[in-house]
Amino acid sequence: MEQRRIVWITGGGTGIGRALALRLAAHGWTVAVSGRRDAALREVVDAAPPGTVHAFPLDVTDLPANRATVAAIESELGPIDLAVLNAGQFTPFRAKDFSVEPFDTTMRVNFMGVVHGIDAILPAMRGRGRGHIALMASLSGYRGLPLGGPYSATKAALINLAESLRFDFDRMGLRVTVINPGFVKTPLTEQNRFHMPFLIGVEDAARRIERGLESGRFEIAFPLRFVLLLKLFRMLPYRLYFPVMRMFSGR
Repeated sequence: MEQRRIVWITGGGTGIGRALALRLAAHGWTVAVSGRRDAALREVVDAAPPGTVHAFPLDVTDLPANRATVAAIESELGPIDLAVLNAGQFTPFRAKDFSVEPFDTTMRVNFMGVVHGIDAILPAMRGRGRGHIALMASLSGYRGLPLGGPYSATKAALINLAESLRFDFDRMGLRVTVINPGFVKTPLTEQNRFHMPFLIGVEDAARRIERGLESGRFEIAFPLRFVLLLKLFRMLPYRLYFPVMRMFSGR
């Protein structure tokens, strides 16, 4: 009998993390889900085929807790083959309400939470000479977007981090992937009070991510029309970018 591969998903209790956990569990993976809310993790465990998903509560902003969680997963389930560092948060931001707090909170969760996860899992993967780490960024990291503020900044940082890590990971025999979704219908996006172009469902997003992880691509970006549009915006000089973005966003 073929041994099931082991994946660790942070932010696995809701949204994309939950949908991906259930999809991978149904397709032969043993899944460890982490998040701050134990009840949400329990719901994922109960929704999956018996024995396929396991809950490991975690606050990703706590570095020692990340290290302890990885040690517990590998002790109880076995070596982690894939880590999807997905935990994140988003709050619409307007400069008229500028304060340090949303930047500090968002950076600690979205960026440092990923850095903590890498710190926790990298030594074991490097020692084995194999492993795959996926960073959940966003198409909003391509350029500064209206209302993006702290969120877009953290996602831009994650894209840059993944690009930088790729060089050393190749030498270590490891894989790194950056995941850049557009708008996905999740509890995070439900708070948005603006039009979200090319909005897709969470199961669709999980399907695209699973397919991308199996393909070996460095970047998983979707949906395609939105990706192409924002990549075009990324190439525009500032004198064109700002008026074009104002026209599209109404901001």
